[in-house]
Amino acid sequence: MLSNTRGIVFQKIKYAESAVIVKVYTEEFGILSFIIRGLKGKKSLVKAAYFQALTLLNLDINYRENKSLHSIKEIKVSHIYQDVLANPVKSSILFFLNEVLIKTLKEETPDKILFEWLYNALTWLDLTEKSVVNFHLVFLFQFSRFLGFYPKFSNQKDILYFDFQEGLFQKNQPDHPNYFKGDLVKQMAIIGNSTFEDSGVIKIGNVNRRKILDVLIQYYQLHIPNLHHVQSVEVLQSVLE
Repeated sequence: MLSNTRGIVFQKIKYAESAVIVKVYTEEFGILSFIIRGLKGKKSLVKAAYFQALTLLNLDINYRENKSLHSIKEIKVSHIYQDVLANPVKSSILFFLNEVLIKTLKEETPDKILFEWLYNALTWLDLTEKSVVNFHLVFLFQFSRFLGFYPKFSNQKDILYFDFQEGLFQKNQPDHPNYFKGDLVKQMAIIGNSTFEDSGVIKIGNVNRRKILDVLIQYYQLHIPNLHHVQSVEVLQSVLE
């Protein structure tokens, strides 16, 4: 069945001497795998640059239900990144987001609301002239909504604890060991309620930004047990220092 869909490249895996398997998160079908042949050929109409991490595409595909591999009839880049690849902070964030998405989104079931949010978030990251140093933190909070464990924010002013298990910012100490405590919890709650647009004005400092990211990774790992180590964290942290 010939279908048109937008897509976001997640991963490229070498398959043969001149072929690759590309995993793409598509708007219409969820995550699909495509086999791309002749990628290195001089006459190839498909360029390797099309399949860089989180490239935004428009695809005409031959979709075959219940098949593991599909083929692409026509491909275009739907948004050419203007700044994200040249800007070391933005490119490091992109690298980090790509790893998180690969390790958390596994389903072939489409989710058009999630796709639209992710597509718009990546486009905003590229085009904005505002500070993006807190972008990845806001992203993790917002993304958790789609994964089913978006935190609940207490109305109490004296928030001292972030309960990983219940996903709750609260005043009282949880009766289990899965929590984070301290004054930094209030900053986390502010970031968790922020948008991409206003996150850049939140002043938290590099040390606290690192701590908050570590806490959010732990929170994700509790709710997604197979997430394990996120290797790109170290690269991102070093660029943001």
